[in-house]
Amino acid sequence: MAHVTVLGTGGTIASTSKESGATPELSGEDLVDAVPALETYATLSVREVAQVPSFDMDFSTVARVGEAAEGAVDDGATGVVVTHGTDTMEESAYLLDSTLDIDAPVVFTGAQRRPDQVSPDGPSNLLTAVRAAVHDRLSGQGGVYVAFNEELHAARDVTKTHTSALETFASPNSGPVATFPPDGARFYREPGRRCSHVPVREPTARVEVVTTGIGVDSQALDRALDAGVDGLVLEGTGLGNTTSALGDAVGRAVDAGVPVVVTSRCGAGGVAPVYGTPGGGATLADHGAISGGDLPAQKARITLALALTAVDRVENAEAVAAYFPA
Repeated sequence: MAHVTVLGTGGTIASTSKESGATPELSGEDLVDAVPALETYATLSVREVAQVPSFDMDFSTVARVGEAAEGAVDDGATGVVVTHGTDTMEESAYLLDSTLDIDAPVVFTGAQRRPDQVSPDGPSNLLTAVRAAVHDRLSGQGGVYVAFNEELHAARDVTKTHTSALETFASPNSGPVATFPPDGARFYREPGRRCSHVPVREPTARVEVVTTGIGVDSQALDRALDAGVDGLVLEGTGLGNTTSALGDAVGRAVDAGVPVVVTSRCGAGGVAPVYGTPGGGATLADHGAISGGDLPAQKARITLALALTAVDRVENAEAVAAYFPA
């Protein structure tokens, strides 16, 4: 029978209510024991990596999850399931899809409702994750996924779309890879790794995100430059545009050797250098800003941090840009 290693990191799926607020305290063993049907699909082992809410997750902890996943596969695991909070699940999954180099699938899952709430969704999501991790279509291909609400999403494409709804995860530009209803699995796209591999375990570069909007000036971007930031992500409007003040500041940043990646605050679609004027996307591209394609700001930040950790930003500006989609 297939073997799955479950790596626990905390999150809502492991939380219970306390006077101070919901807190992760259930172990991975507790979560597995609550779903006896898991044994129908695989033998399981559990390892606790962390016990934190995902809004307090950091790069170092995600790197430890990656190391644990590699160790599990080396020990013979068919697949790896990571229980994780939903707030930053897409970021952790995306980071591992960019840095792991293993053939077994890694499937993240979690919950929107705690185990002590009415109708918790954690057990069903955990079952979906295990079913996905041992499925023949994912075997030997690697890749990192998010399993939620009977859907399987690629880490590259998935995002959290609702603060509390059970169907919170979606892939706006592509749709899910597969669904896992009770009677089997239905695949809509080929599974596999969707991110370019970066030979870095843990990003160390400091990258800040600056968001534009009506009347936004350059102060936030200028403060980041003064603080010695390594890179910047500009979350623009529409196709990747910003105010004139921020557009001029982007030019100053690039001239100072600080790469700027342009993304959009829209929930779907990619950026394109269409508009002129000081803050238009075409002007930003003329300044030397990098297109983030259809990556949201939170994932562009991770890619830029990885790229700046892997290459010299001044001597290899083109190498940094190469990590981003055209």
